[in-house]
Amino acid sequence: MSADTAPLTKVDSAIQGLSSSPPKEAVKGHRRASSSAAGVYNINDLEKEGTEIQIAKETQKLNWRINKSPNTLDEPEKSALKKMLTTPPVKKIDLHFPLGLEVTARNLKGVTIKDALDAIYKQFRKKADDELETPILAGFEWDKEECWTRFIVHCKKEGAPQPKKKGKKGQEGDEL
Repeated sequence: MSADTAPLTKVDSAIQGLSSSPPKEAVKGHRRASSSAAGVYNINDLEKEGTEIQIAKETQKLNWRINKSPNTLDEPEKSALKKMLTTPPVKKIDLHFPLGLEVTARNLKGVTIKDALDAIYKQFRKKADDELETPILAGFEWDKEECWTRFIVHCKKEGAPQPKKKGKKGQEGDEL
């Protein structure tokens, strides 16, 4: 019987060892934070540190219609979608439209230009071209005096390729 009691004490010690499992659960909760890439910041932390944010200049040259999927862009604009929206990279950014609409772009590995365009597209995908007063993305503005944690979205009526097409249509209309 003494041989039987020895394994029981091992089992008892294992049961007593279960009290150490809650720290393992805490590790699980911590695992989520590790899924973000190194060098990617929370925008609130950048605000506390006073770190300046740079916006990718490529956003101004896209001539992207906000009610069309970003995947419809052609090269070389399409290759810009993979670039980080900001330097240093952030996990999320609020995108504010002058009329009051606000959308949030998120990516734990750093918000890319595509992430920002996808967030905007999600709001406008059901709108027809004639419903939008300014359907072309002109770029983003960061006004740290107004709000450090969001960008202002600027749109315009016409992009660079569109005037050429309208010019052709205008010529056809003159011929008729």
